[in-house]
Amino acid sequence: MRALILGAMIHGPSRRGRILGAVGIPLLYAAGAVLLGVVMPRLEAHFLPGLDAHVSVGAAMSLLSAIASGMLPLTGLVFSLAFVMVQFSATAYTPRLVSWLAGSAMMTHSLGIFTAAFLYALAALAWIDRGGSGKVPLITVWTAIVLLLVSVVFFMLLVERLTSLQISRVLEYAGDHGRAVITRDYRPLGGPDHGPAPPKLPPASQVLVYRGGPAVIQALDVRGLVALASPAQRVIALAWAVGDTVVDGMPLARVHGEGAPLPERKLYTFIRLGTDRTFEQDPKYALRILVDIAIRALSPAINDPTTAVQALDQVEDLLLRLGRCDLDTGRARDGAGAVRLVFPVPSWEDFLVLALDEIRFYGASSIQVMRRMRALLLDLHGQVQPERRGALERYLERVDKGIARAFDDGDDRKDALVGDRQGLGLSSEQRQA
Repeated sequence: MRALILGAMIHGPSRRGRILGAVGIPLLYAAGAVLLGVVMPRLEAHFLPGLDAHVSVGAAMSLLSAIASGMLPLTGLVFSLAFVMVQFSATAYTPRLVSWLAGSAMMTHSLGIFTAAFLYALAALAWIDRGGSGKVPLITVWTAIVLLLVSVVFFMLLVERLTSLQISRVLEYAGDHGRAVITRDYRPLGGPDHGPAPPKLPPASQVLVYRGGPAVIQALDVRGLVALASPAQRVIALAWAVGDTVVDGMPLARVHGEGAPLPERKLYTFIRLGTDRTFEQDPKYALRILVDIAIRALSPAINDPTTAVQALDQVEDLLLRLGRCDLDTGRARDGAGAVRLVFPVPSWEDFLVLALDEIRFYGASSIQVMRRMRALLLDLHGQVQPERRGALERYLERVDKGIARAFDDGDDRKDALVGDRQGLGLSSEQRQA
């Protein structure tokens, strides 16, 4: 058996890419603004020498000076408030939301356009009354005004982005990403299957071993891995699921079958590692975000069960969609129908435990949360396929046992055992009546 060593540089490009994006994009805007400020007036003087703004030199200089001097404090103020809001969201909801805003394209492009307006206005000032001509180049001045207007638009978009940190929109954001992954990667239950189960795999001839610090499996290039294994008649078996963390010495993948070893660089190129989990191929991550927000809201320091109920609304929708899907997606075939890739995927029970266990534990003493969770389980039971209902029934028993332990008073226990989609609103009995 041949062991292939996957070094720590595999997850390096992902981190470097984020750093280059956060720094490189504003620098490109700045360089473009300086270049435009140097070239535009020269082109205007050469091709349109008679074009003049018909305003006084003093007015033009005051305008450009105001743009230059105003953009700098505006940039500092806007981004100071933005980072305060990001820090607040990390404290109130979950720190995993920091990368959503702080590393977003909106933040980097806003910083870039603000910087561009400032630098261009400074460069354009040098061409007002150049050489004592008393002329004000029209296009040069109007370009500065256009950059100012674009900055205002980006400021409004950035403010809108900051308002998305409201709890309802944060929950919707996580839910939307989970729904997108489920719709793209899962087939409806009862639809076209994946063919017969693969036969027992032959002995492994290659092992891909990871070397380096902890790294998360962010995504798999399924098509690339199948295309790599198919010509050699091999089967690639991933050792871990998307979202799992690997540490030094762990096997990432095994190649089964006889013949020449697969090109190792291509093999590990199709397994993307990074420092953080992503939504791209991981519906569990959307559930993880929702659960984190719910249990933080249920902490004694915050004590906000209504937010936990709102999170359970999104959790229920994701579980309902998963309950209607074929979750046996852990293998991929080539054009001839032969299995070429095998990878771990979560089961229905795994999704239930992830979505509900911690909320059930931390919200055990909240009548509102328990009522909402019972309504969730009862409603799912009536809508998913029969083969999925057994797990829901077993979980409902666990919820009821927890309620019996948490509420000594009989009346409180009776109230907690009522299914209510609002938590404390309209009970199932009243709804049916």
